[in-house]
Amino acid sequence: MADVFVSYARSDKARVAPLVAAIEAKGWSVWWDPEIDPGQEFDRQIAAELEAAAAVLVVWTQDSVASRWVRGEAREGADRGILVPVRFEGVSLPIDVRALHTTDLDDWGEDPSSPQVEEVLRSLGTIIGRERAPKSEGAKSDSGSSAPAAEPARVGICVLPFANMSGDLEQQYFSDGITEDIITELSRWHILSVRSRSASFRYRKVAVDMKQVARELSVRFIVEGSVRRMGTRIRINAQLIDTETNSHIWAEKFDRDLAELFAVQDHVVQTIVSTLVGRVQASGSERARRKPPASLAAYECVLQGNALPWDDPDSLAEATRLFSKAIEIDPGYGLAHALLSAMWVDKWENDSSNSDAALQEAFALANRAVELDQDDSTCFSLLGQVHLLRRSFDLALQHVRRAVEMNPNNQWNAADMGSILLYVGQAEEALTWFKRAKDIDPYFNEPWYWRSVGKAYMILHRYQEALGAFSYLPARSYRVPAYMAGCYARLSNIDRAKISAAECLTMKPDFSVGKFMAKQPFKNPADAATLAESLRMAGLPG
Repeated sequence: MADVFVSYARSDKARVAPLVAAIEAKGWSVWWDPEIDPGQEFDRQIAAELEAAAAVLVVWTQDSVASRWVRGEAREGADRGILVPVRFEGVSLPIDVRALHTTDLDDWGEDPSSPQVEEVLRSLGTIIGRERAPKSEGAKSDSGSSAPAAEPARVGICVLPFANMSGDLEQQYFSDGITEDIITELSRWHILSVRSRSASFRYRKVAVDMKQVARELSVRFIVEGSVRRMGTRIRINAQLIDTETNSHIWAEKFDRDLAELFAVQDHVVQTIVSTLVGRVQASGSERARRKPPASLAAYECVLQGNALPWDDPDSLAEATRLFSKAIEIDPGYGLAHALLSAMWVDKWENDSSNSDAALQEAFALANRAVELDQDDSTCFSLLGQVHLLRRSFDLALQHVRRAVEMNPNNQWNAADMGSILLYVGQAEEALTWFKRAKDIDPYFNEPWYWRSVGKAYMILHRYQEALGAFSYLPARSYRVPAYMAGCYARLSNIDRAKISAAECLTMKPDFSVGKFMAKQPFKNPADAATLAESLRMAGLPG
């Protein structure tokens, strides 16, 4: 079996051949152009070679992106963490691999010493070295066990909300926060398919039948537990249930000092992963764990701020205070900086003046967040959002792609990708990413999400669908009736347009189309003009 499996369209054989030669010159074996005898089971051989390969190199061209075989092979490589993508002619990539770094080879001139090919060879070398590294004796014995061959590549799992056993309802945020952190950490493992917080939290405070939960969420394994705080001590019970056999395959009780909370969380995640997939690596390319805060008090401030509804002005102010306090307690807490950055973004967006002071503060905080924590996708995603507002479009895309690459199972990251694509002239693709966010979490209903979906439809002149998206918003800011007024005007429903415009002006009497559009960071002037004209058609001033 070969070291490198090359996936490409047959029509591109001539341009792939020099690349294969460069790989073989490094001493690696390549499977790419076999002679297949008539009648041979070609599909089965391809599957066997793909499974045995240490690395998968996919060559994207106009022809290969249209090939379901190439796309399927690329997905297999990406799921296993062994994909190295290259492309020619700047072709638009399939959406499920766009978050991965792809090397452009248009100018390599078939020179194996070119920087582009050297980059590809370095990537292949790293993956091959990792995959072909000798296994430990324990790993060898595990691999020789008779595990079922049909075990799915990604294991479905959900984490039910940990019960608050403290006897104090005010501590509910604490047990919820621990549950959310375990969900987040598990979702970093690409081999696990982890159900979202909103899906799992539907089962809070109800007597649940585990098999019913498994059916409704399409999972096999369920994590449940409880949290009790006793002064400076914390007791966490956690157990892992296999719903197919209705058996508890792992359970553990932790009675620790509060200062050890993060070590307990790590232990829970590591044990679950090792139990399900037989892997306990604490470092390496497959696991990127967030840097834990140095202070439990700072962590609690972030949990409390995150639990508040940010669309409510009073709650937003309290969240801002809590995130600021977290940074005061622990100046090295990256996530707290990122979340406080989001608070300043909201302040800038609602400021009717021409000052960019709030946006500059948001930018400084977002940059500091990434400096402090290189392993938290939220930090990168929020930095991407701030770069968008500063109209640094390439940097915005770079950072949000990094966030998706770090945690592709995070619905917030997928939605953030959509919200940035919306503004850089790719509204149709933005809708695809918005759909992906809902595929990850069918109960993802953040107000900003539906506002962004509606704006994408407006840019695409699909006004009825835009109204449908805006109708999901239970509590509206002034922006929503403004957008709806524009939609109704475009649909020639002038009476409804006037009603929505009046609602907007009641909420924000100083609303001005010009000032509003000045903070809408559209890269394409035509997209901005479309939205502005819609608002003015509804009779909104300015």
